[in-house]
Amino acid sequence: MDFTFTEEQQAAVEAARAVFSDVPPDGVPSPALTPGAVADDFDRPLWSRLAAADLLALALAPEHGGAGLDTIALCLVLRESARVLARVPLLETSAVAMTVQRYADAHTAATLLPGVGRGELVLTAASNGRSGHDPAELAVTAHRDGGDGTGWTLDGLQSAVPWAHTADRIAVPARTSEGHTVLALVPRTHPGLTLAEQYSTSGELLAELHLDSVRLTDDDVITADGAWEWLRGLLTTGTCALALGLGENVLTMTSRYTGKREQFGHPVATFQAVAVQAADRYIDLRAMEVTLWQAAWRISTGADGPLPPAADIAVAKIWASEGVRRVVQTAQHLHGGIGADTGHPLHRYHAWAKQLELALGPAPAHEEALGDLLAAHPLA
Repeated sequence: MDFTFTEEQQAAVEAARAVFSDVPPDGVPSPALTPGAVADDFDRPLWSRLAAADLLALALAPEHGGAGLDTIALCLVLRESARVLARVPLLETSAVAMTVQRYADAHTAATLLPGVGRGELVLTAASNGRSGHDPAELAVTAHRDGGDGTGWTLDGLQSAVPWAHTADRIAVPARTSEGHTVLALVPRTHPGLTLAEQYSTSGELLAELHLDSVRLTDDDVITADGAWEWLRGLLTTGTCALALGLGENVLTMTSRYTGKREQFGHPVATFQAVAVQAADRYIDLRAMEVTLWQAAWRISTGADGPLPPAADIAVAKIWASEGVRRVVQTAQHLHGGIGADTGHPLHRYHAWAKQLELALGPAPAHEEALGDLLAAHPLA
């Protein structure tokens, strides 16, 4: 089997590296040590450069101004963005746009997607539910308006929504009385929608969404089966890509530091205890990488397998959640006292890693989900 990336995917990586090379590590804000966010908005100049490089339209079809690439290409770019902790809603906007392209009607897609590619329309998604522990699709209810069965009304609450204060549309999963999940594309300033401030572990501004009789037209609601499951899978796989990119850069930082720092007249990188810890984290990263590409490939191709794609995503989450935590913890240990300095870049990477770990959820929960899938699809 050939695991080589295509020329188009490699070109996307090169374009991303060129854009993100202008993001200095010391220019990334530190997580707030007091209540409040590191910034009120995402990095708009960087967002404009991504649009100019056609990276916001990477996975959109040519008829919408895109390059027509796949989830693997998106994850490759996300990995590069995490190396520099890029403060842009690249994952959320891309995932929602790809879901609109796949599941929305032609009119909705033609209305929204060209603006996404040009950087004019920012999208995000509510995927944490009320508390982060319950299914997001159960946190909001949706029912038809009036006797003619047109339009929708949404009520409920979603917590910890990233970039919601600056996004133009928020994708909100909601459950109908018949038990069907729809995906509503709610404008941020829509009547009945209010946003309360919340803050992430990495110091980013999040939002708690309150939906009180939010009325939407049929064009604003995707009713196709599988839309929310597809979006959730994209968001999760993209988060694994972010964890991989962050972890790889942290291990590079650690290698450079231990190669320069000396004890007893020798670089600490030459000590067996240090080398073994670094080698273990390298193994973690390689496992994170191979499980990520397996999940992204299943999503991209829809290839058949003994288990559904959800199983590959669960395996990727297990490795990403555990792996990114181990990488940054080892990095802080090997950096010594400087690793705990809030002015050092490693402090910011650790905070982002913890946020990614929390977003992915605990590995035992994914192991349980994987066990359920194995029980439901016994292997021959």
